[in-house]
Order: sequence, then C-alpha cells, then structure tokens
Amino acid sequence: MSAKAADPAMANAAPPPKGRMKLVLGIVVAVLLAGGAAAGGTWFFLHKNGAAAPAAAAESEPEPDAKHADATYLALENLIVNLADPGGERVAQIGMTLDVKDEKTAARLKTLMPVVRSRMLMLVSQRTSEELLKRDGKEKLAEDVMIEVTRVLNPESTRGDDDEAPRRRKPRANGPVRGVLFSSFIVQ
Repeated sequence: MSAKAADPAMANAAPPPKGRMKLVLGIVVAVLLAGGAAAGGTWFFLHKNGAAAPAAAAESEPEPDAKHADATYLALENLIVNLADPGGERVAQIGMTLDVKDEKTAARLKTLMPVVRSRMLMLVSQRTSEELLKRDGKEKLAEDVMIEVTRVLNPESTRGDDDEAPRRRKPRANGPVRGVLFSSFIVQ
C-alpha cells in the first residue's frame, strides 16, 4: 500500500498552488538578501573606520618627548598622614611616583625606601590641609620631596654649616631625582 492510500487526509489534500509557493520563496530570498546587505554594509563600515583609526591615531599622538624618552619611574606606596591642622583631625593620602635619573638610582632608592618614606611622612605631616589643597602647596611639596630624596641619596653633598640652607636649594634638573609625580592626592 502506498503512503497516500494509507493516510486518508493526505489523499484528500490538494498540493498548494504554485503561485503561493513562489510568493513564499520570493519573500524568503528577499529577507536573506536584505540581511546579507545589512551585514555586508556593517562589515564595510567597521573595516573602513577600523583601517583609518590606526592611521588617525598615529597622526594625532604626539611624538614621545625627548625629556621622557629615557625616563625611569619609581612608584611609591601611598602615604597616609595626619596633617598639622588644629585639632589634628585632617588626614592626607598621597600617591607619588619619582622620576629618577636611571635604573641604578631606582635600585638604590629601593634599598633606602624606609628612610625615604620616613622623610616624606615628616614633610607631609608638617603641612596643613589648606596648604595642600592649593596647587602651589602641592608644587612646594613636590620640590621638598625631591630635595629630601636627593639628601637621602647624597647626604654629604647637601650638608653645610647651616642644616636648613640645603633644604631651600632648588633641585637640579640633572640630579638623581628629576621630578615628583602625584598619582593620587586626597585630603580629608
């Protein structure tokens, strides 16, 4: 017995009209073509901008500054210090990075880090919150940190008859510490 004869519902069902089948097939093809066009357009747009982005980024990025091309940075642990405000309730949390002359200086500072941190804590604890919240107060602190770290590295070169005199001396640009960069500065 054939399959048509075994199923009476199939025997009575007429095949769908050919016009309707062409319409469904046309809609499916149109949807597939529209989806493909959208995907192709998206790919083209992303790759066109993606190829231009590195070229544009290369044009917009400034050349590395000669001053910072050979920079060696030494990040320090954050300092948390009570400030010299009346009442003693103000606290500063300061993150610093030292710009040092070379790797040898950075390695030497790492071995002297307990002394460096102690000196920095002493410097910051003498400041008030009002002083540290101003730009010139931060700049003065950075200058004093440079001087103190230089004194730790070269204690005999900064000593004089008057121990206060070397502290006021401006740090040398070609010295062992070329700069102090603040990575965080919170006063509460």
